[in-house]
Amino acid sequence: MVAEVLQAVERERAALRAAGRPADPMPPASFLAISGGADNGAFGAGALNGWTTTGTRPEFKMVTGISTGALIAPFAFLGSDYDPLLHELYTTLGRDRIFLRRRLTALLFSDALADAGPLADTISHYANQALLDAIAAEYRKGRLLMIGTTDLDAQRPVIWNVGAIAASRHPKALDLFRKILLASASIPGAFQPAMIDVAVDGVEFQEMHVDGGTISQLFLYPGSIDVRLVPVGRRQTAYIIRNGLLDPQHAEVERRTIPIASRAVSTMLQSSGYNDVVRAYFLTKRDGLDFNLAYMSTDFNVPRSGPFDETYMRALFDYGYNQATGGRLWHKVPPGLHTTRPEREAVSAGASYGTTEKRIVLDAVRPDMSAIDNVTR
Repeated sequence: MVAEVLQAVERERAALRAAGRPADPMPPASFLAISGGADNGAFGAGALNGWTTTGTRPEFKMVTGISTGALIAPFAFLGSDYDPLLHELYTTLGRDRIFLRRRLTALLFSDALADAGPLADTISHYANQALLDAIAAEYRKGRLLMIGTTDLDAQRPVIWNVGAIAASRHPKALDLFRKILLASASIPGAFQPAMIDVAVDGVEFQEMHVDGGTISQLFLYPGSIDVRLVPVGRRQTAYIIRNGLLDPQHAEVERRTIPIASRAVSTMLQSSGYNDVVRAYFLTKRDGLDFNLAYMSTDFNVPRSGPFDETYMRALFDYGYNQATGGRLWHKVPPGLHTTRPEREAVSAGASYGTTEKRIVLDAVRPDMSAIDNVTR
């Protein structure tokens, strides 16, 4: 991936020179990571539309997406001209355009509870050859689009370099692009997995790919990458859109097997999403990127009648849009994190505290993350 980033920098330099612009120093770079969240993706779609309205939305050097974020990512990557399509996707498509319910026997005798055939058709409609060609053109300018899935056979995350696929001109590139989008949005057990054809050393087989959120609900770039290997002096800004709540939500749990199991799974997913955001935050602190986070707050309380409820999604789209146009979208620190220990203690006491100390600590309500309590910048 470091080699790909280095090549992207050279393509960007060439594009700048061809446009008559200076390639040294390099212009500032912005990165966007969009999380999973199923129908909560309406928040990210609304936020992007509202961001465009403010006139401050940048062109992104790299966009990454997982699950519903993977469906948003190509349009976010290509820019504000595609905002109307995002609006259409997340405000007019009902559940009948996403899945068909199967009989209860599917739990035992099929590969999923629902048939995601309608989602595959929807993806094929929007992810057409014109969209893929537009992605390829931006890739040749040095921009990157990455989408994450989970290889369930290998229990490994897979990051697909969609721009390279688009620019390859391979006759199966469009089909692969659609399968990647479908796989990244295929919730295991709910939607059937996407089977992707693979050939290794002349042997052909299939890999089972599912929702990238099975392993990680968002990614900015792999933490194992040493950015010092990319010696390009430029100001870099990271934007994270978390399509979901980050604060725990209290609820009375019925003392029965299914409600307990369901609540445990939702708690696991909520905690996983929060930890992914915190991981991205400390990654940006390590590498000197300016961090900006957008997420759903508890002030959004529109009820949902079920998955992909159009009324709920339209309200959430408007909420994300209004957060952006009202200047309330971006947060510099994930909830639960404070800049100093005195500030944390002051917040617990209901007081305010100001300091210029750059020490990073965690809120006392996150004891499981205390291992990074003394991380310094």
